[in-house]
Amino acid sequence: QVQLVESGGGLVQAGGSLRLSCTTSGSIFSTDDIYWYRQAPGKQRAFVARISHSGFTVYAADSPKGRFTISRDNARNTVYLLINNLKPEDTAVYFCNTFPPRTWGQGTQVTVSS
Repeated sequence: QVQLVESGGGLVQAGGSLRLSCTTSGSIFSTDDIYWYRQAPGKQRAFVARISHSGFTVYAADSPKGRFTISRDNARNTVYLLINNLKPEDTAVYFCNTFPPRTWGQGTQVTVSS
């Protein structure tokens, strides 16, 4: 049973922005850290960022500084990943989950054209 649902992806031109959403139940949202991952074509799923239930954020060591911002809306049980100045190398399926991971959802596809 999928408990976290991703949305907000799409096809955008390089330089654009997207805000991805991850919605889950209140019980998960209030207790678990939420992680964003991405899986580029032909590559393994990779960690992007996480946010704790208290709002503490951690980004991947190779995360482009300033282009990725993770945040949460407690009223909506939603975690966001804002990606600015999108580049073709950001093309991937983006997933959210807890850790240890629950059942993986379908993710949301981000495609960046040059």
